[in-house]
Parts: sequence; structure tokens; C-alpha cells
Amino acid sequence: MARKTAKSCCECSKNLIKDEIALSQKIIGRDTEEFYCIDCLAEYIECPVNDLKVKIQEFKEQGCALFL
Repeated sequence: MARKTAKSCCECSKNLIKDEIALSQKIIGRDTEEFYCIDCLAEYIECPVNDLKVKIQEFKEQGCALFL
């Protein structure tokens, strides 16, 4: 079984959790090579962090495959 390498934020180098990786893919594009922590993504797209947390929950409730 192939081991997944840990991904880190392209801005601050923080290690990312799976929801942050999924959110980057959902907002930027599934084929992105640049992943952001929630704080840096909020700054990048000029959106409050709490709004992104709400969106993560909505995507999970919708059954988005990225957030499984």
C-alpha cells in the first residue's frame, strides 16, 4: 500500500488536515498542486475563516466525495 505524503500549506508550511486539502481542491480545483491551511485560504480568497468552516460542513452534508 502506497503511503500518502503529508501535505503542507503553500503559504505558511503548516501540515494540513484532510478537510483543508479537500477545501483547497473544492475551491481552487481538483487538480491543484497548491494547498492552503484554512487561515491562508481565507486570506487568499478574502473570506472569513468561519464561512469556510460552514462550507466544509455543508460539503460533508451534501456528500461531496472530497470530504469523505
